[in-house]
Amino acid sequence: MAIEGTSEKRERRIRLGMVGGGSGAFIGAVHRIAARLDDHYELVAGALSSTPDKAESSGRELGLDPSRVYSDFKQMAIREAKLKDGIEAVAIVTPNHVHYAAAKEFLKRGIHVICDKPLTSTLSDAKKLKKAADDSDALFVLTHNYTGYPMVRQARAMVQNGDIGAIRLVQMEYPQDWLTENIEQSGQKQAAWRTDPARSGAGGSTGDIGTHAYNLGAFVSGLELEELAADLDSFVEGRQLDDNAHVMMRFKAKDGERAKGLLWCSQVAPGHENGLMVRVYGTKGGLEWTQKDPNYLWYTPFGEPKRLLTRAGAGSGPAAARVSRIPSGHPEGYLEGFANIYTEAARAIFAKRKGEAIDAAVTYPTIDDGMKGMAFVDACVQSSKRNGA
Repeated sequence: MAIEGTSEKRERRIRLGMVGGGSGAFIGAVHRIAARLDDHYELVAGALSSTPDKAESSGRELGLDPSRVYSDFKQMAIREAKLKDGIEAVAIVTPNHVHYAAAKEFLKRGIHVICDKPLTSTLSDAKKLKKAADDSDALFVLTHNYTGYPMVRQARAMVQNGDIGAIRLVQMEYPQDWLTENIEQSGQKQAAWRTDPARSGAGGSTGDIGTHAYNLGAFVSGLELEELAADLDSFVEGRQLDDNAHVMMRFKAKDGERAKGLLWCSQVAPGHENGLMVRVYGTKGGLEWTQKDPNYLWYTPFGEPKRLLTRAGAGSGPAAARVSRIPSGHPEGYLEGFANIYTEAARAIFAKRKGEAIDAAVTYPTIDDGMKGMAFVDACVQSSKRNGA
């Protein structure tokens, strides 16, 4: 990305493929925008739909060479791996149940994988995918995009620097309202697959948005979850997966302190469109970040007035600056956060191209972060079945 005051040598664009994300798919378009924002990728191939006609028409809309439009991701992986100018990386933007099978095909052929979250639909598939990733020379990047926001990086750096002392409490929230009614029965596509255990997995709101909140809390705090007690509900009649969850957490002891956490995620909370928030409290102070005002971070040293830190403003450090594109006062948001993950992935891919070590400053969610997310969902489901044990 273009960072103010720095220059980066222009590398040849990464040849990118995509699995899923055909006509009308929201997240596919988001990934394509994110990949293009800093001009590090060129989309050259795709298995955009398992339906041949839709795959063909989607490829045509995107201007792809018809010979590199596929209706089967395995066929795509086999052929692209053999082409002299075949894809170097693939974005997987399908419903959850396809992630494992698709990612495995590309990983075993040395093609880098950039996968939407959650990692898979089941913990069993996640474990198999981790083995495939560990056995491959290719990179695996998981698009927990909220870790790409500059002020989230700022908060993480402040925790690491000891600005708020030893952490005691981590509060995570992600409320939405779009599933307040049974819209999956009306044929709404996004609701239909997200509430279907066969395609989404064992977790509903926990898998869809709870994993984002959990990942964000863990990313900022640097803590590792040890135990949880969960209470999951399916408030809408006939819904097969949870649409609301309250989760109490105990983190592993760090620096002699044992922190506690509380996570609430809901898709039946009227008045909340996309209310992602994280608060971290330590012995010396607290931090608060919310996605609806992503360019701001509230910092409160204990016993002192609250301080508002702004993206690229006074008090914002190098961790935020390296993922900021424009001067302070100009808002950056969701698409830029997504693009930051793609650009961090590009930096890693460029290093792999040249046989160089990846810069330690490069930060993106990995297969291990995906594993933790799936373990979180599985533990929530099991705990709730046992009445919150």
